[in-house]
Amino acid sequence: MTVPDVVGLPFHVGRAIGHDHGVTLANPDPDGPPVGALAWPGLFYIMSQRPAAGAVVTRHSSVYVELSEHGIADQGAVRPDADVPPADSAHAIADREQILDLNDPNT
Repeated sequence: MTVPDVVGLPFHVGRAIGHDHGVTLANPDPDGPPVGALAWPGLFYIMSQRPAAGAVVTRHSSVYVELSEHGIADQGAVRPDADVPPADSAHAIADREQILDLNDPNT
């Protein structure tokens, strides 16, 4: 079985994808509760997985996942204090000479 990439997905979606690929999502702490109990109730996202996506494992192998509850952020996060939004002139402007024409076979 090939381990699917479930990082960034809601837990319930990742669990279904894992099931379809023949693997089981699990809590990395063997003494902790089942991962399904950690992700209920609420909306939890998968932040990391082990083994990595693409690894070949036996059927019903465990894929250990770290979860984060939706809306929970690092308490130490700092938001820059900007009173005035940047002017339009601060945005990037495309340079016509650097635009790649994907339909031109010579590029």
